[in-house]
Amino acid sequence: MSDLYSSDLGSSKATEAELQDFLMMEKQKAQFNAQIHEFNDFCWEKCMDKPGNKLDSKTETCMNNCVERFIDVSLLITNRFAQLLQKSGGMHFYSTENALFLRMQN
Repeated sequence: MSDLYSSDLGSSKATEAELQDFLMMEKQKAQFNAQIHEFNDFCWEKCMDKPGNKLDSKTETCMNNCVERFIDVSLLITNRFAQLLQKSGGMHFYSTENALFLRMQN
């Protein structure tokens, strides 16, 4: 009977871990989508003079450069923050790759 209980307990912990992983992935997806919308809003305001049927090359170049600079600045800030946390000692932080992934999901 105790084997049955421990088996159920182990199964429950595995299910809980899977649920936590799923929730983390969904949160990261939502953060990524929010970050994309932030890029779009910021860069649209910066680059679009007047809406047309299609993007001209100047506007397309502006949008591409804007998003790239936005990502660069986000990474710079994230890396600097991680360095400060590391210097302050013992605090957990994400690597640059995870920070970009998470940042892009914000």
